[in-house]
Amino acid sequence: MGQDSPVRPKKHLGQHFLRDQAVAERIADAIADVARPLGSGVVQVEVGPGTGALTHPLAERALGPLYALEVDGESLAYLTHQHVLPVDRLLAQDLLTWNPAQHPDFGDKSFLLVGNFPYNISSQIVFWAFDQRARVHALVGMFQKEVAERIVSPPGSKVYGILSVLMQIHYEPAYLFTVAPGAFQPPPKVQSGVISLVRREVPLGPAVSDAALKRVVKAAFNQRRKTLRNALKSAGFDIQSCAPELLDLRAEQLPPEAFAALACQLQSNP
Repeated sequence: MGQDSPVRPKKHLGQHFLRDQAVAERIADAIADVARPLGSGVVQVEVGPGTGALTHPLAERALGPLYALEVDGESLAYLTHQHVLPVDRLLAQDLLTWNPAQHPDFGDKSFLLVGNFPYNISSQIVFWAFDQRARVHALVGMFQKEVAERIVSPPGSKVYGILSVLMQIHYEPAYLFTVAPGAFQPPPKVQSGVISLVRREVPLGPAVSDAALKRVVKAAFNQRRKTLRNALKSAGFDIQSCAPELLDLRAEQLPPEAFAALACQLQSNP
């Protein structure tokens, strides 16, 4: 176990500082495995480095520039004092409001989004990655286990849902390993899960607008106990053009590519 740092974990930021160095090394190895096929120069962006437990092994393995986004001033001061990264790569920035296109070092570059992600905004981080998928080549890191399982879950699972469909259309998912609460300070009340999502060269299913896809997927899972026929009708969709064999299923039974096809058929609906 690593030593406790002078930085105070802040509940409102969802901070649980990783202090088990073996776990940090294992996560960094998983990230390096994803980065390696991209060759030298691959950019990594760590979200919420905290006290730098993961940042150190990431920097040791990085094949290109490593940046870190942090909103906690105390953490930024500590990381700066420890010289974990060059100062110009420690960005006082909230990921959810960050536009990489406006940063001079990024432009239209793709990058890996990595980290021990704050639990209180984990779903929002995934939605951000979905919206920025033209730049986010891969997402590798740690979430609350329940969220991690939901993102990578296959059809037919009780936790298969909106995040599963949206991300799996565009990313190849993998659940890597589970981390116990004792690896953190303070220990969370739940287990954590490390996952990877690597962008597919070709998305699953036909091309469809994000707005149409999100609308259909949310309508289906918001009433997941109903058949798709009833759930979509309740949401105001005209389903006459849809394949009847799909409409007799429930949302959790429909694979991501079938959701893309369904949304493609329905995207002309008001």
